[in-house]
Amino acid sequence: MAETQKLLVATGNPGKLREVSQMLTGMPFEVLSLQDLGISMEVEETGATFAENAILKAKAYCASAGALTLADDSGLVVDALDGRPGVRSARYGGEGLTDPQRVELLLKELVEVPWEKRMARFHCVIALAWPEGRLETVEGVVEGIIQYEPKGTNGFGYDPIFHLPERGCTTAQLETSDKNRISHRGQAVRKAARLLMELGVAAG
Repeated sequence: MAETQKLLVATGNPGKLREVSQMLTGMPFEVLSLQDLGISMEVEETGATFAENAILKAKAYCASAGALTLADDSGLVVDALDGRPGVRSARYGGEGLTDPQRVELLLKELVEVPWEKRMARFHCVIALAWPEGRLETVEGVVEGIIQYEPKGTNGFGYDPIFHLPERGCTTAQLETSDKNRISHRGQAVRKAARLLMELGVAAG
């Protein structure tokens, strides 16, 4: 049986921490949060891409914690908005807005856009950083359509307006296990977990 390895999931978003922790259940990781380690610093997300931001966070928090660190950057890319909100998804419209307010803003921007042109995707890049200096990245993408009004409560961020054509519902209407199986973050976490296992978890 593999030895349990400490793994810092470097996010201040409780919804994201909960999702990642659930997806790693049963694997040989002791999942730790920033709060668990008393880390209060915030890493400025200055990257132009999801990968750049994930790497910035993973490296900084790994250096602070001295432990294997998983950090992600993810967001919503809407074709009709030239890729916005993109890397600004969590801060779209300004730092003070709530998730429902960001959803409302996005819907207002798409009010004149017909259904067939409301294509979008959730994109997630996970970076893994080891104290010894190793760095790896994996990603996940799920395609969908921005629907006209929010539906569902089992999610956060833009989940209530992200319609999955093959399911006929939003990601916020899926059961947690179903959402984790198909989501962009679910895809990326599974790839990260497989990579860690292949590397013997504690690879340096």
